[in-house]
Amino acid sequence: MPSSLGLGLDLGTSGARLALMEVTGDTPAALRWEQAIPYPGRFENPESWRRALATLMAALATEDRQQVGAIAIDGTSGTLLLCRPDGSLPGGELASALPYHHACPGQQAAAAALVDNQGPAASASGSLSRALELLERARAAGIDGPLWLRHQADWLMGWLLGSWRWGEEGNNLRLGWDLQQQRWSGSIASESWAAGLPEICPSGRVLGPLGAEAATWLNLSPRCQVVAGSTDANAAVLAADPLPGDGITVLGTTLVLKQFVPEPLQGPGLSCHRVGGRWLVGGASNAGAGILRRFFNDAQIAALSRQIDPSQPTGLTLRPLLGTGERFPQDDPTLEAVLEPRPVGDARYLQALLEGLTAIEREGWMRLQELGTPALQRVISLGGGAHNPQWRQLRQQALRLPVLNRPQLSAARGMARLALETLKDSGPST
Repeated sequence: MPSSLGLGLDLGTSGARLALMEVTGDTPAALRWEQAIPYPGRFENPESWRRALATLMAALATEDRQQVGAIAIDGTSGTLLLCRPDGSLPGGELASALPYHHACPGQQAAAAALVDNQGPAASASGSLSRALELLERARAAGIDGPLWLRHQADWLMGWLLGSWRWGEEGNNLRLGWDLQQQRWSGSIASESWAAGLPEICPSGRVLGPLGAEAATWLNLSPRCQVVAGSTDANAAVLAADPLPGDGITVLGTTLVLKQFVPEPLQGPGLSCHRVGGRWLVGGASNAGAGILRRFFNDAQIAALSRQIDPSQPTGLTLRPLLGTGERFPQDDPTLEAVLEPRPVGDARYLQALLEGLTAIEREGWMRLQELGTPALQRVISLGGGAHNPQWRQLRQQALRLPVLNRPQLSAARGMARLALETLKDSGPST
């Protein structure tokens, strides 16, 4: 019996991951294939994203590629670039994106004024501040012609379609999209550069078939449908399929907390999305597992973790940010990392870093509770950090809740599930 195959691409911080899922008959969605690779170039270079997708697709069996009926992409929320209407990139430094962790404190006042100081777009860490920075750089470089603002997943989705018209709503909240009012916040729409904003569509909408260039490049059927994706953290939540009372912690390069709520919530550094018809609230820290790799490689982290006794705290109070500035649970672009004192023993230092990350997670869940999220019953951990049992024990002690590690549930699988949803009514792709 032919299968309906859904393809999901996750554009993470350090690399890309592709997952293929299938539904055969009445069985639940099952993973058919999955692979991850590092980016072939700098993360900020959009060509690295496209080349990573092409490399992953080349590893997929030809017969599977021709059965893919739909594809969806997630990306790092807030990574923003300028492009021309045909998707091409300006030259020089404007050929690179500004990554999600690049704060623009010099643009915060202007961004906050545009959105009446409301919502995630008012932050120095929001996409709106990065947009103003990019536009200022374009003016200084004397670049002529129309320029469009597109986030990471939306730009690559545009390439798949051969049209850069669309922007998925979750990816554009930090740019100033008001999800509840379904319009751009404050006075954004009246700005001279507003013509470069995307036309917003909801996650899960089928936007059309692959464009000719992408179908040829990827050796996919031209009948394959492009589905509006989501942010990387939202995609991970879709993969986890949480129950009521579950919280999701993504232990990736950065630390992300997510929880479904009955009504939308707002607050500094907070994001509120709509996924699968439900409201999903959360926050993303600039701290995360990425800081660990500044001091140790993966093999060292695994070996040193086995020497940690979580019941014996180090007594150190570190703030393991990747750099200056924090987004959540504190929204402070000037907040400094605290990475010292460093104990003599590497295992003790790793434990202190993990304790610092655990403290940030605990503060994040407390902040969400203060803003009105339902009481947590348990926490499901996703991402590379969910492989670490000692970290899980430290977190379970601090949160005083069951903590379940599910590292195999990747964001790419969440996007593949989303793609599959669009095939239910249309039948198998052949």
